Amino acid sequence: MRSVFVIALGLWAALAPAAAAPTPKLDIGSREAALKWIGAYRAKPQPDRVPELVRAASKLGVFGDPESAGAYVGFIAGVLGSNPDRADELAGAMFPLPPEDHWLIVRVIAYSGLPDWKDMLNRFAERMPTRQAMIAKYVDGKIPTLIAIAPPKERSFGEKVKGWFSSDRKDDGSMIWAMESSPELLDVLWGYYFATGSYAPIYRMIAMLPWSADKDHVEKLTVGSMTKYTLTINAMRDPALLATIKRAAKGQSKETAAILNDVIDAAETADTVRVRKQQLAAIEELKRKGPGYRRELTGWGQIGEGAIGVGCVTAAVMSMSVLGLPCVVGGAATSAALRYWGSQQ
Repeated sequence: MRSVFVIALGLWAALAPAAAAPTPKLDIGSREAALKWIGAYRAKPQPDRVPELVRAASKLGVFGDPESAGAYVGFIAGVLGSNPDRADELAGAMFPLPPEDHWLIVRVIAYSGLPDWKDMLNRFAERMPTRQAMIAKYVDGKIPTLIAIAPPKERSFGEKVKGWFSSDRKDDGSMIWAMESSPELLDVLWGYYFATGSYAPIYRMIAMLPWSADKDHVEKLTVGSMTKYTLTINAMRDPALLATIKRAAKGQSKETAAILNDVIDAAETADTVRVRKQQLAAIEELKRKGPGYRRELTGWGQIGEGAIGVGCVTAAVMSMSVLGLPCVVGGAATSAALRYWGSQQ
């Protein structure tokens, strides 16, 4: 009888489902590892691991400079926005964080695009007492959300003159927030795309493409060049993105369509070197136009600490490998290249 019991027990043990193996700890020991994980996220979304990523990146000091954390901001905001039923749970699991990093939680909630993002900010306000002023400004509309930032629009001379005598407000009195020509914003858009694969951030980037031909403002030309290159290299690697921008090209203005078709051609033929060289030459030409442009280049380089790009945000445009400057997953700090050029004057 006992042997029968032992046999039955053995059969039960053999047939019983094996206990689930504990999930291994997310191995994020460097900024490079964090960005690599973000870049691979869409192939296998794991929203449950994102709070781990946030805490690990915080320990690495990633959020110490908001201008260089744009890719993380966009990515985490995209994860929250694409998981509305779990947004509170995911955001709550990101704590504890040092108070100096609480700005990240505020911004990703505001940038998430969730319909109840204001209520969500208020629900988390008590856990971030040092960020009360920041929360209030987002809720009151004094700081724009990612959705509230209007894409750039080229204006006619008459519209520009009209703008000199009117405020940047809508008919209802709310502010019109113009898209800034900043590498940080470009990183935010790419981060959001890597989290969601949605068209919205690509639409914003397409609207920035005319800046790649700007002849008056070095910061717009630089960011436009970065936008054109990153769209090219990511479309070359991502068939879904290439198909998206092909569809988008049909509804663009003549100027934007021409640039976007050049992006498509370069992506299909893997001719990213040509795009890099052309845009670098355009920046160099603008640099040579006079001492005022050189001063602007140097000054902007000192201010612009943004752009550690997930998708090679600056590396090729700025010839980072040629300059021998450090790169991160194919990207590097924009300010490093700008400062290098500034020192050559």
